[in-house]
Amino acid sequence: RMLSGYNPKNNVKDAYKILELEEGCSLDDVRNSYRNLARKYHPDSSSGMADSKAFIRVEEAYRAVLNDLTAKQKSDTGEEEEDQFKSKSLQHRHYLSFEGVGIGTPSQREKQYRQFRVDRATEQVLEYRQQRLESLYPSSDLSRAKDVRQSKKVKITQAVERLVEDLIQESMARGDFDNLSGKGKPLQKFSDSPHIDPMTHNLNRILIDNGYQPEWILLQKEIRETIKRLRNSIVASRRKLGEPMTPSEQKQWSRICEQFAEDIRKLNKRVDNFNLVVPILSRQMVHFSTDKEILRARKTYEAVMEKGSDSDTKENEGEEGK
Repeated sequence: RMLSGYNPKNNVKDAYKILELEEGCSLDDVRNSYRNLARKYHPDSSSGMADSKAFIRVEEAYRAVLNDLTAKQKSDTGEEEEDQFKSKSLQHRHYLSFEGVGIGTPSQREKQYRQFRVDRATEQVLEYRQQRLESLYPSSDLSRAKDVRQSKKVKITQAVERLVEDLIQESMARGDFDNLSGKGKPLQKFSDSPHIDPMTHNLNRILIDNGYQPEWILLQKEIRETIKRLRNSIVASRRKLGEPMTPSEQKQWSRICEQFAEDIRKLNKRVDNFNLVVPILSRQMVHFSTDKEILRARKTYEAVMEKGSDSDTKENEGEEGK
């Protein structure tokens, strides 16, 4: 730091001698020699040859040699290449990171650089897969296979259209469309609102009249019927075991509860599928809890037993009164 603005007075030949080098050496040789001599003569080093004056001479020689190598490189490459390099290079250290990608603050440029790396990696993966497919299957085979698949789709579509048209023509020939209700009358709209597409609502009405139901309604109905069946089955199983339960009956009850928990887990998967397809957020369903359902079954069983005991006591009282 003290010698940062110091210009060495020694000539270049003496500088090479101090660094124990010969003229024409590389920049790495100069750095390695300077590092070794600095370790030897630096005052703060633990070396026995530490000397501040010798270290200053080594420092001056190192700077002189660096200046000499820089001048030689400039003379070799020329001033035009140097000017071009200076115009392209970014002078501030902050802009030399992130491969020169992005603008803004360091944090913003870091985010932009991460996204740049992700995009570059994605492009490389796609190029690799494309090259691998091209190596495995020639371009002619790929195009031929694509054309075959496309032609099959076209043939299937045309066959279905012809089949539907033939069925319609046969029905018209038999007179199935002669006695339709509302024949010759315009289709009624669902609403008089001008913002509603009449074609869409007419199609929906036709589907509803023919018994069509959306998938989420069918799933909802299936879930409700399943939970009702499971609740009735576990209450019935509990009534069969009676009260109090023997050790063998308790084991049987634990197995029934385990099977019930497995059924509830499968039912919750159906609930997840329902929540994915239901169009209304307020219609979504929550998972069923196994513990709550078992507790509910026990309460239902106790209520049924209490009603049964009350009815028995009333009958006994009536007989005694008679």
